[in-house]
Amino acid sequence: MIACLLIHGYTGGPYEIEPLSVFLKEETNWHIEVPTLPGHGRKLDLKNVSHKKWIKAAEDSLKALLTKYDEVYLVGFSMGGMIASYLAAKYKVDKLVLLASAGKYLSFKQIVIDIRQVCLDGLKGNIKKNKLYIHYKRKIGAVPFQANLEFLKLVRYTKPYLKDIDANVLIAQGQKDGMVPYKTAYYLDKEINSTKKEVVFFERSRHLICLGEDKDTLNQMVYNFLLKKTENP
Repeated sequence: MIACLLIHGYTGGPYEIEPLSVFLKEETNWHIEVPTLPGHGRKLDLKNVSHKKWIKAAEDSLKALLTKYDEVYLVGFSMGGMIASYLAAKYKVDKLVLLASAGKYLSFKQIVIDIRQVCLDGLKGNIKKNKLYIHYKRKIGAVPFQANLEFLKLVRYTKPYLKDIDANVLIAQGQKDGMVPYKTAYYLDKEINSTKKEVVFFERSRHLICLGEDKDTLNQMVYNFLLKKTENP
């Protein structure tokens, strides 16, 4: 039996990767698990929540799956990608998928482009149709400064473990990502020592790669990557 653990990003929740998790549920008989990290979800409550709690929550989920299933796959989005990398280095997992993984963060060039578009939509009276504005509006004021520091601590803590990963890895990155520079994919490819790695870029995708215009292609690509080993043990 196979299980797949999907880990969402910072200030997000399972909804960020829902199209992919639903697709995998529909196309396979695998056990699909998408935990909500402490303080995350539709209603954020990140006050006094440490990065260690985020890691532990994901780690507890993985440990439970490893006792029940023959094969376990890991999929991590953004901060969840760094958590998944840490877990893949520490435990025996069969496949690792990193989606816009936050090994580096903030593409200022893309942020400027995005802000300009938000401003233009505001001037035209179309601000309520701007997807970036809608997504990040609810987070303004809901994320304590300390939580951002915990995010930085998590990235710093997990980075050294990249070199210890030996599972097969798929790295997917949107070229219009304002939160994680697209060149981060090259950085991950260089740091991870796995012998089998694939790096894929999506021209139309922003940071929320699972919800973007390329989501159908991404879903199929992740599915094909994860399926390879089950077809060819």
